[in-house]
Amino acid sequence: MKKLLVICGAGHATSTIAVSKINKWLAEENLTDQVKIYQSKIADELNKMDDYDAVVSTTIVPDSVKAKVINGLPLLTGVGADQLFGSLKDRLELN
Repeated sequence: MKKLLVICGAGHATSTIAVSKINKWLAEENLTDQVKIYQSKIADELNKMDDYDAVVSTTIVPDSVKAKVINGLPLLTGVGADQLFGSLKDRLELN
């Protein structure tokens, strides 16, 4: 089971929207049994990024972890969401 972290500034509003859209995508792709989603605020997770197979953030992240994080803003705007899901599928190595 792959571990996906979805983070935002406070761990509530925008990350909840992102989790909902990711769950919908996982269901459409028949991948729900392959991914466990965790939701949190960025301040609580900065030193734990390596504990997850992928991280999606709807907030700005420090340069020190930027390479590990997929920008989640397309989940909020709809622009580029398909590319985000492609990146997520690649990062999680889903079939």
